[in-house]
Amino acid sequence: MGWGLYGFIQVFLYTVAERFDTIQALGVLYQVVYFITTTHILRGLIINRGWLNLRLRLLIPRLLIVTLALSGLNYVYLYIIELLTHTISRTELMVITALVNTVFYWVIYFIWTIFYFAFHYVERYNKSLKAETAAREVELNNLKAQLNPHFIFNALNSIRALVDENPRKSKESITQLSHILRNSLISDRKMLIPFMEELKTVMDYLALESIRYEERLTTKFNIDRNSGRYSIPPLMLQTLVENGIKHGISNLKHGGEINITTSVKRKLLHLQIRNTGQLPKEVNLEKGFGLANTSKRLELIYGEAARFEIKNENKNTVLTSIWIPLMNQ
Repeated sequence: MGWGLYGFIQVFLYTVAERFDTIQALGVLYQVVYFITTTHILRGLIINRGWLNLRLRLLIPRLLIVTLALSGLNYVYLYIIELLTHTISRTELMVITALVNTVFYWVIYFIWTIFYFAFHYVERYNKSLKAETAAREVELNNLKAQLNPHFIFNALNSIRALVDENPRKSKESITQLSHILRNSLISDRKMLIPFMEELKTVMDYLALESIRYEERLTTKFNIDRNSGRYSIPPLMLQTLVENGIKHGISNLKHGGEINITTSVKRKLLHLQIRNTGQLPKEVNLEKGFGLANTSKRLELIYGEAARFEIKNENKNTVLTSIWIPLMNQ
């Protein structure tokens, strides 16, 4: 279709400039057939030689040489046709005419190669994006599937500790757990959920843990009113709060505090979780399942736009910070 359009434009321009000539139109048809044949040959050469994978500094010289050779052959091909049909003119025999025509055809071939490579690069990029998206969805689903058993196990342990000690409170904790599991099942189908939904789940979880730890656990919230515009991976905040209790507060005789703070600046949700306790001098994200999971999920969903950091803020407090960009759920 492309070479057919090129031939039509050639005949149309010649007709407008002078008049329609059957012999000239036939010559253009021969030329179109030659272009179709030679570009198919060039396409086969590009594929068989693996030129689609070459770097530009190696690719461009090869294309220039091959297209120049095809341009010269094109002129010889047309010269032979004019010779056989007795339509050759004196100007066709001039060296300058041969050079001008060869350069013109060279440019035509090079434009064709630009379109050809641009098409393949775009197609390959789209395929790689689809493959990467599919792989990320599989990995995210696996990570989310691993989170639920981890959470349920810890929650049931909390309830078990209350059954004999305080049956009434154990019933309350079961109700709170049912709310958490219901939200978990709903959010499990989504890659992202509104921040306020996640915060509500965390509040239910902390209420459950407060029954278990009693006065050893205190909680504070300082939530920016603009936080509701943002979406986060489901159970991410809950997992980090759970880690703070499990690895920090639960190991302290007098317990400690969980403090959740959010702020919005430059279209970023800055989420801070402070818990009483201390990290080892060197924190390896791979050692803690919750930390490794959080880091990987943020990377898969947001790429470099999100950031995750955990450190000792002072001698008594661990600070977990997450920066999340504003994006369409």
